[in-house]
Amino acid sequence: MEKEKKKFKLLDAILATVCITLVAESVTPSAAIGNSQYFWWILLIIAFCLPYGLISAELGSTFPSDGGMYDWVKRAFGKKWAARVAWNYWINFPLWIASLAVAVTDVIAGIFEIELGLIWLIVLQLGYTWLVSILGCFRIGENKWIVNIGTLFKILFMVGLGLLGIYVFVKTGESANPIHSVADLFPSFDLAGLSFISVIIFNFLGFEVVATYADDMENPKKEIPKALIVGGALMAIFYLLPATGVNIAMPIKEAESAGITESFAILLSSLGVSSGIIRTIVITVGLMFIYTMVANIVSWSFGVNSVAKYSAEDGGLPKIFTKTNKEGVPYMASIINGVVATVIVIVGIVLGEISESASNLFWTFFSFSLVTLLISYIPLFPAFLKLRKIDKTERAYKVPGGKIITYLMTYIPFVLLIAGVVFTLFIDFTKESIMANLPLIVGVAVSFIIEEILVLSVKKENK
Repeated sequence: MEKEKKKFKLLDAILATVCITLVAESVTPSAAIGNSQYFWWILLIIAFCLPYGLISAELGSTFPSDGGMYDWVKRAFGKKWAARVAWNYWINFPLWIASLAVAVTDVIAGIFEIELGLIWLIVLQLGYTWLVSILGCFRIGENKWIVNIGTLFKILFMVGLGLLGIYVFVKTGESANPIHSVADLFPSFDLAGLSFISVIIFNFLGFEVVATYADDMENPKKEIPKALIVGGALMAIFYLLPATGVNIAMPIKEAESAGITESFAILLSSLGVSSGIIRTIVITVGLMFIYTMVANIVSWSFGVNSVAKYSAEDGGLPKIFTKTNKEGVPYMASIINGVVATVIVIVGIVLGEISESASNLFWTFFSFSLVTLLISYIPLFPAFLKLRKIDKTERAYKVPGGKIITYLMTYIPFVLLIAGVVFTLFIDFTKESIMANLPLIVGVAVSFIIEEILVLSVKKENK
């Protein structure tokens, strides 16, 4: 029989790159950095995003695999280090699903101006959790329409918010965070200021997921580098525009707890738009926002689940993760994601009913997912350098530059990832800060213990 035609084209890969890396719900926390966000964005685009994207393009086009980053680290450092990557890469995912489930109910309550009762919180949050978990049981080629529409929605409302904010500023000359001098664009460079590194870096992560789509692409060796470079450039633009819109709409202190829909309402109100039109636009943007939170998880699912499957085959995760359907999709990993996320959602809802401060505890899970995700990427950069030395496979795409450039592009992102983890766990190293972050610190410590127990079960490779 004639081989089935590949379903994932270059345009699909570019849109998937944007969808994976463009996380709409992280725009307002980024805007909460204030005017110094522009400094951090420009610095980290050059120091982290560019080398990370180019390295992912070289590794993804030279070693295309459903295992993605797991496979690259395994080639460089063996199964045990790959198992560490797999654990951290996987555990963050159900935590992220649970946090987005909460975000969905927050958006619904906000745009419809209602207060959701306990039953509705359970129905909506678990409904979201299992919708994305079930969709994760299909290949990306089957779900590409979800990803593509989600990407277009993100572009529409994120670019729209940015342009609306700029228009309001040009017309009224007013901004909630005015720039009085060049000094306002620079951060304080104290420990609290450096904690923003992890927020910005989080927005860049996901390029390597595109490499796991290789089996669904016609010519992955050529299409993966193009998708990552074009998609990465678009992603940077699409982040800066809405962050600017939020920055013009509301003060720094309000930005992190507010959202994109609130920013639209404020900006439109300042232009004298009628309340009826504002409400229609806010509801429309809110529903698009919810859809993108489904597309986010769908675009990541196959990559994360494939890494879990590869690790399970090597003994790094329980064997149940190896189960695949007739299409070769590790569906059981997606089901497990749903089960773990369900537990987190229920714990969050119960604690929310018991204590008003429980929301802070629940969002510790989100910070937990951020830290574990950053940790999973740390071995990627040394692995790139080692594969350059030990594996002479012809590179379909090669990161440009000599030896010095190669070392800079390897170790600067490596150090930034470590800094992001440290400053997320210990914001300023004071006793008060450590006690406030103690649940997060303990959670990461427990995760490390579980990780090392799993690594002990991994058999050494035959040399």
